[in-house]
Amino acid sequence: MPKPELLETFENPYPDREYSISMECPEFTSLCPVGGIESDARELRQLEGGAPDFGTILIDYVPDRLCLELKSLKLYLWSFRNDGIFYERAVNRILDDLAAACTPRWMEVTGDFNIRGGIKSVITATAEAHREAKPEGERKRRSRQ
Repeated sequence: MPKPELLETFENPYPDREYSISMECPEFTSLCPVGGIESDARELRQLEGGAPDFGTILIDYVPDRLCLELKSLKLYLWSFRNDGIFYERAVNRILDDLAAACTPRWMEVTGDFNIRGGIKSVITATAEAHREAKPEGERKRRSRQ
């Protein structure tokens, strides 16, 4: 089960400046929540979900008063390892938990998941504080490689 209580923050050293922080977490793992579809499902019953899923989590945010502490973020993301969870739910849960921890001015979380069953999935969720929004063209977006 994801553990948002692991997340820690620190005071933004430049709270009056709008700047962005980008983090790439290439070792995200969780479990497929549909264990029983795979041909070797009998062997997977000991897992709480199905086969492992792997992906890269990209986090971009504009901090307000608080910034996310990296070691706690790593531990939080590790807490998904034994959780059977759909990609869409994982990305939105990460966004909700991170935004609750640091209340950013703007945040985007992208899950770029490895191919499963011949299909590549990339899920993106965005949260913005209640303030004047920047036009889409003014916001720098991370390009996929």
